[in-house]
Amino acid sequence: MKQRIQKIVEILDEKKAEEIQAIDMSEQDYIAKYVVLATSLHGRHAMALTDELKEQLKPLGENFLGVEASDDWVVIDLGDILIHILSAEHRAKYNIEELLSKLKTKQE
Repeated sequence: MKQRIQKIVEILDEKKAEEIQAIDMSEQDYIAKYVVLATSLHGRHAMALTDELKEQLKPLGENFLGVEASDDWVVIDLGDILIHILSAEHRAKYNIEELLSKLKTKQE
């Protein structure tokens, strides 16, 4: 799992995603074991990041169960890993890090 997360972070970093964060949710009652968050520079950048993740991860055996995309937010479901690529505005507005942190605190 750690190697998979490391590879995702590496791809996002190489392609200039910002504020990349991997959050371990494996000890929580949550839909995924890990959540990876990244900020895109703009809508096209988010789609380019998504395409790059698909191109590099599919040959490694990753199964993309679903991809939901808008100009401001892309969610990629790998089953046990969720990847959120958000515009800076949406990342600040929805503050997923805080939501997940509260969920972790609540379940402890």
